[in-house]
Amino acid sequence: MFTGKQSWAFPSYPSILSSGVVTGPFEAQSPLNNTFDYIFDDRRMGETTFEKAQVVLMEEACQQAVQKAGKTMQDVAFIYGGDLINQDTGTSFAMRTLNVPYYGLFGACSTSMEALSLAAQAVEMGAPLVLAGTASHYAAIEKQFRYPIEYGAQRPPTAQRTVTAGGAALLAPNGSTNIVVTKSTIGKVVDHGLKDPYNLGGAMAPAAVDTILAHFDDFQVDENDYDLIITGDLGNVGRALALEWFRQEEHPMPEAKFQDCGLLIYDNAPEAMAGASGTGCSAAVIFGKILDDITKGRLKRVLAVATGALLSPVTSQQKESIPGIAHAVTLEAKGGAV
Repeated sequence: MFTGKQSWAFPSYPSILSSGVVTGPFEAQSPLNNTFDYIFDDRRMGETTFEKAQVVLMEEACQQAVQKAGKTMQDVAFIYGGDLINQDTGTSFAMRTLNVPYYGLFGACSTSMEALSLAAQAVEMGAPLVLAGTASHYAAIEKQFRYPIEYGAQRPPTAQRTVTAGGAALLAPNGSTNIVVTKSTIGKVVDHGLKDPYNLGGAMAPAAVDTILAHFDDFQVDENDYDLIITGDLGNVGRALALEWFRQEEHPMPEAKFQDCGLLIYDNAPEAMAGASGTGCSAAVIFGKILDDITKGRLKRVLAVATGALLSPVTSQQKESIPGIAHAVTLEAKGGAV
């Protein structure tokens, strides 16, 4: 299974049996809204706080994935997940309801693919059903990392809007569905000294490039082996920086093949500024639109690269730089898996 310097191959081809994506009311305007399983019409999801609302997002995403597969939570061996709220409490509190053995993760906005990679490993080693998921809520995350939205602080053009969404995928042994997980590359922490919490795309871009090039080296592949390479939430600024970084590394990347979840989910909506972010961003797009495109034959092989900025309110207040990380997972139509 271990390949190259920092990658895993999954020779048994764990399958994505089903997925669940739920969002808030702002995301109802997304051009991808037909790939969401449920859209809440109340940004509090019937709860008294935004943090409790994020718990609901995680619970509902997991329930949607399990129910679509005709299973129950009692059938699930493990859940891998995490979020951006202090000490992963949004996900941990959801586990009180879901009542499944739980691995708590923190990879910031890279958590979706970190969880998926680990879930594939668990299935590869014999687990029957494993959930991988995460969620984020715009108001809860803005309050923690920047300013409460009620404060009305003006944001610079480099800022991104946290997606209110939860996404989960249910993995099973090969043979279950048309979509399989075949490879993953675990990223290193990369820090080039950027300190601006309103420019997380710029902080994460070097990590995305580092992981993608490491993936190419470990598996002796390149962009021509993929129909699409999609990052998590670099936004306009981070994507442009990543494309320039590839050029400087003497590996220019075709722009049409290099897309970003943070640009697709809001489609240049003015409120999103430079694009979308949040742990729910890549989870909603990859577990929604990307899996749908593979299922319907529009894509055969995708490298999904979730990106994370590993800051906290304390490190930001202490003027620390912002480390970035990225984790990559290869998703393939079963008939084309190699």
